[in-house]
Amino acid sequence: MTALDTTLNNNPLTPAATETKLRIQPVILAGGAGTRLWPMSREHFPKQLIGLIGDQSLLQSTAQRLDGLTYGTARIDDAIIVCGEDHRFTTADQLRASGRHAHLVLEPLARNTAPALTVAAMHAMATGEDAILVVMPADHVVTDTEAFHKAIGAGAKCAQDGAIVTMCIVPTHAETGYGYIKVGQQMLSSGAWQLEKFVEKPHLELARQYVSSGEYWWNAGIFIVRASVWLKAIEHFQPAIYAACRAASDAGTHDGEFFRLDKEAFAASPSDSIDYAVMEQLASDQSVCSGAVVPLNAGWSDVGSWDAIWKILPKDGEDNVSRGRVMFQGSSSTYAHSEGRLIACVGTHNLVIVETADAILVADKECVQDVKAIVGRIKAEQGKEAADHRKVHRPWGHYDSIDNGERFQVKRIVVKPGARLSLQMHHHRAEHWVVVRGTALVTRGTETFILAENESTYIPIGVQHRLENPGKMPLEMIEVQSGTYLGEDDIVRFDDKYGRQ
Repeated sequence: MTALDTTLNNNPLTPAATETKLRIQPVILAGGAGTRLWPMSREHFPKQLIGLIGDQSLLQSTAQRLDGLTYGTARIDDAIIVCGEDHRFTTADQLRASGRHAHLVLEPLARNTAPALTVAAMHAMATGEDAILVVMPADHVVTDTEAFHKAIGAGAKCAQDGAIVTMCIVPTHAETGYGYIKVGQQMLSSGAWQLEKFVEKPHLELARQYVSSGEYWWNAGIFIVRASVWLKAIEHFQPAIYAACRAASDAGTHDGEFFRLDKEAFAASPSDSIDYAVMEQLASDQSVCSGAVVPLNAGWSDVGSWDAIWKILPKDGEDNVSRGRVMFQGSSSTYAHSEGRLIACVGTHNLVIVETADAILVADKECVQDVKAIVGRIKAEQGKEAADHRKVHRPWGHYDSIDNGERFQVKRIVVKPGARLSLQMHHHRAEHWVVVRGTALVTRGTETFILAENESTYIPIGVQHRLENPGKMPLEMIEVQSGTYLGEDDIVRFDDKYGRQ
C-alpha cells in the first residue's frame, strides 16, 4: 500500500452529521474533439463516443464509473452531461443503451470547459439545492473504480467545507502533454493538499524539473466543488463568462430530453478552460474560496494520444498491441488498430497504425502529438475526413457511403426499429431504394406503401418522400443516388421528428 493509499484509507468519507440533505451531482463534460486520436476520432464523432479501450464508449465507461458511489447519506443524482448539439442524439442513444438516465445540456457552439461547468452548475442549482458537483471529462480512463470512489469521498469532504478540489496524479515520468499543479502543505484533517500553483503543459526540460522536485503533480482535470462555490468563483474571476452563461441558461428551452442553451447569449461567452479561468487565479487569490488537491491513484489516463492507448492495453511478448484484423511478423512495440481490412505488420517498431474505411494513420509513437497538425491540414484543404467517418450516424440510425463516382453514389442505410427519416425532397438527385432486410414504410408524393425484403422503389427528383421502419428489427437497405449534385445539403425538410432544420 502506497502513502497515498494510506492517506485516503485513513480519511473519513462521510459528510457532517448535521447535513442530512446533501446531494452529489455528477457532471460529465462531453464536448471535446479528440483530434490527436484521428482517424478514429472525428469532429462529428469524437473520441468520447468511441470504444477505444473496450466495447463500451469512453462516455459509457465514465457514466458506469459512478455506479456504487456513496458518500454518507448523500443522494447521488443522475449525471448532468454537457455536450455539443451535433452529438446530442448519439450521446442520448449511448446512455439509453447502457441503461442510464441523464440530464443533457446542449452547447450550441464550443466554448471550452469553464462555460460548460458554469451552465452545469446553474442547471444543478435550478432545483434549489446546493449540490456537490463531481466534474469529470467524458473521455478519460480509470481502471480502479474503488480507489476512484475513495478519492471522490476525500474531495467531497473538502468541497463540503467550501473548497474547489482538483484531483491530481503523482507523476511517474516527465510528460509534456499534461498540465501540472504545484502542491503546498498537506491538510491532515481532510487528506488533501493545499493548491499552490497551476502550470500548463511545459516543455520537456521543465517537465523533468517538475517531476524531480516532487512538488508538482499531473492535473487530472477532475474537479469537486459545490455548485454555489463554483458560481461565486467564476463570477469573481471571469464575470463575462458568468454573465453570458446566466443569460444563455435563463433563455434556454427544454426540447424533449434536452435542455438547449440560448445560442446568441452563449456565443458571447469567452472560451476558456477551468484551469485558466479559475484554478490559476485561485492559486494566488483565495478571497472567494480555497483550493485543494486530492491525489488520485486509480489507474487514470486521459487517453489523449495513441501512445497512451498503447500503454493501457494488454501487449504480446514483443510489446505489440492489436485490435481488429492484425498480424505481426518480427514487429515490436507497435500499436495496430483495424476497423475492417487486415493490417500486416512486418518488422515494424515503435509505430502506430490505425485503419478506418476512409483513412489510414501511420505514425512514430514519439510523434503522435503531431496528429493534431495533420487534422488541421485536412481541414485547411476542406477534406471531409476531418469531420466525418464514411459511416455517418443519424438520430434514426446510420448510413455508409460504400461507393461513388461521377453522377452517382451508393449508400447502405440502417434505420432503427420505430424510427423514421424526415419528410424531404431533393432538387438535384433521384434515388433507387432496395430493401435487403426488414420492412420499409415508404411515403412517395401522395402514396404510402410497404416494401418487404428484395423489393424496391424509385424516388424521382423533386418528389417529397419519407422512409420509416415500422418493424421490430433494424431496416437495412441500399440506396443508389443519381444526379448532377449529391451533397447532403441538397435536402429540403418539410417535417422532422428530431427537430432538425
